[in-house]
Amino acid sequence: MRLKLRAVKLVIMIDMMVLAALNVPVARAQISTPREGTWVTDGVVRAIARTSDTIYIGGDFNYVGPATGGGAPLDISTGIPLASFPKVNGTIRACVSDGSGGWYIGGDFDSVGGVDRSNIAHILANASVDPAWNPNANNLVYALAVHGTTIYAGGLFTSIGGQTRNHIAAISANSGLATDWNPNANDLVCSIDVTISTVYVGGYFTSINGETRNYIAALDIVSGAPTSWNPSADYYVFTLVLSGSTIYVGGDFTSIGGKGRYYIAALDASKGTATDWDPNADNVIYTIAVSGSTVYVGGNFINIGGQTRKYIAALDNTKGDATDWNPSANDNVSALAIAGSTIYAGGTFTNIGGQARNRIAALSATDGTATYLNPNADNYVRTLVIYDSVIYAGGDFTSIGRVARNYVAALAAINGVPTYWNPNANDIVNALAVSGSTVYAGGNFTIIGGQTRSCIAELDNSGGFATDWNPGANNNVYTLAVSGSTVYAGGNFTGIGGEMRNHIAALDAAGNAITTWNPDANDAVLALAVSGTTVYAGGDFTNIGGETHNHIAALDAETGAVKNWNHGANDEVLALAVSGSTVYAGGQFTSIGGQDRNYIAALNATTGDATIWNPNANFNVLALAVSGSTIYAGGSFTNIGGQTRNYIAALNATTGNATSWNPDANWWVGALAVSSSAVYAGGSFTSIGDDVKRTHFAQFNFPPLPDRIKRYLLGIDSDPTGLDLNGDGKIDVADLIWYLLGKTLAK
Repeated sequence: MRLKLRAVKLVIMIDMMVLAALNVPVARAQISTPREGTWVTDGVVRAIARTSDTIYIGGDFNYVGPATGGGAPLDISTGIPLASFPKVNGTIRACVSDGSGGWYIGGDFDSVGGVDRSNIAHILANASVDPAWNPNANNLVYALAVHGTTIYAGGLFTSIGGQTRNHIAAISANSGLATDWNPNANDLVCSIDVTISTVYVGGYFTSINGETRNYIAALDIVSGAPTSWNPSADYYVFTLVLSGSTIYVGGDFTSIGGKGRYYIAALDASKGTATDWDPNADNVIYTIAVSGSTVYVGGNFINIGGQTRKYIAALDNTKGDATDWNPSANDNVSALAIAGSTIYAGGTFTNIGGQARNRIAALSATDGTATYLNPNADNYVRTLVIYDSVIYAGGDFTSIGRVARNYVAALAAINGVPTYWNPNANDIVNALAVSGSTVYAGGNFTIIGGQTRSCIAELDNSGGFATDWNPGANNNVYTLAVSGSTVYAGGNFTGIGGEMRNHIAALDAAGNAITTWNPDANDAVLALAVSGTTVYAGGDFTNIGGETHNHIAALDAETGAVKNWNHGANDEVLALAVSGSTVYAGGQFTSIGGQDRNYIAALNATTGDATIWNPNANFNVLALAVSGSTIYAGGSFTNIGGQTRNYIAALNATTGNATSWNPDANWWVGALAVSSSAVYAGGSFTSIGDDVKRTHFAQFNFPPLPDRIKRYLLGIDSDPTGLDLNGDGKIDVADLIWYLLGKTLAK
């Protein structure tokens, strides 16, 4: 088998060449959905470099994390999202346990785990979406409660479970259909609690079932009619919790239950009158949780229970006085959950319990300090629910369970999860290049790998520590290329390696010495590519190597002399890639190589003349990568290769036409890399390739060997001649290539 595998690379190369010559699309590049397990970043990815086992990324980010969508079940002891769970493509505002290891979720979304679900869904204990339960709400779901075989839902909807239901409904847990229970509220219901005979609700409504009920009501669990219980708040009720014979309520009110009560109150569950309990908060209460004799509250307050308590507090259940428990958050707390001696909090805070905690934290019930648990969400956490050893978090976030990685990170190629490699730069990384066991980084940083390094550094590939190599540039390094023992750098610098070098330089990879190579560009060099004895440069310059060359040039790799290219470009060249005798260029130009070419072109590597290849993009091309007969392009365009392609595309190397590959990003792609198994994209996008929010980085795997080839190699099937091996619905030359690949591997 080792001999078979050694033949793979050669056969794949033959595969690509034959397909290109016959103008046959390469089926291996047609997966447009990103690899699910590959982690994303919280900021722009500007550089990607790939080795056999590691993906290096650089840019303007501080965290990497899994692409979870708006909800995720977390291991309660580690804060890490469970490995297999259906991703939500929108916001989660409500969640309740189904009592069997699954979850009912509500919010503002239209799919869960790739299954169409409008604003409400049931996730089973096996982490799949319940195929039989689909109430299909026509607007946001804000509140959920479970009672027996009935799910109560509140929100902005007017239709749910196949029926007209205004803002509140009861749904069968078996069928997903609305029951006859129909209280018909006139505005948003955002909080629900249920007893054996009564459904308590709070929200924005002023009428329910035709009767006046201001912001809070009790409904008969059989008929849906309001009971005589009528605390009549003077403004919104956001949360209510039943504890014994008391209902604790929070919101934006200043009067409720017949008494002046600022934002929080305790109501008699039978009479609806306010008790003497009066914490007297100074601002809105969003969430309440009760444990024994303590009432935990979160909101937008600064003072409550007679004490300064920022956004979170513990109140005694007798008078409403604040206890000594004081985590002191720096912003809103909107969700609370309790498990044993730990209080879980969610919101918009970034510091709580004396520690940096982004929007979710676990706090000691004894002293309020933050525990080691740090799930680190990238946006608002709105709901927290605990079942067994799992805590389900929902909100506006797209990633939770993140780890800190400042401006540069390494992901394991096998699973897309970050390694321990952590150079921890202090500013943007614009460029990365890998040579053997060394990673070169360029950017705007002054510290990286634990050392002072100005804009350029050499890092070991094990721990991310800076080596002794220290050329030190005096301004941004935007691009890097390595060839043998030479590191080529381009950027905005005018000094590097202790010598004057304008915008471009060659450095000895074995030591700190700068070489004598000195093309001396008159403006920024933004792109570099090396092929054989030639260094190709693109950028803002109009003079390089002592000659007029507009934005692009071919330089002798030994002397730095300009090679005789006949033409330049009329605007910036931002990306370069070389394949054989062709140089691909992308940028802001509309003319290059002596021809009109909009933003992308193929140039003869010897003369610099534009070839007939002309994908004709409608806006800037920022990144290029070549794989066999396919050219991958990223940028700000929305049309390229004769097709609508938003910010990323695959182009046929012969015709320039866009292939069917269409990840459809929602904003620009500025970094690309290709390996034998995948295409990697980085940029400013927050969605790419599927419905789940996938921020700034994505991996698109090539399809594996066709199953029939695998079975042939394992000796299960006989010779697969004449079959549709690549699964494209037809038998053609591409299938012949797969067949030849299989034959070679089988030898």
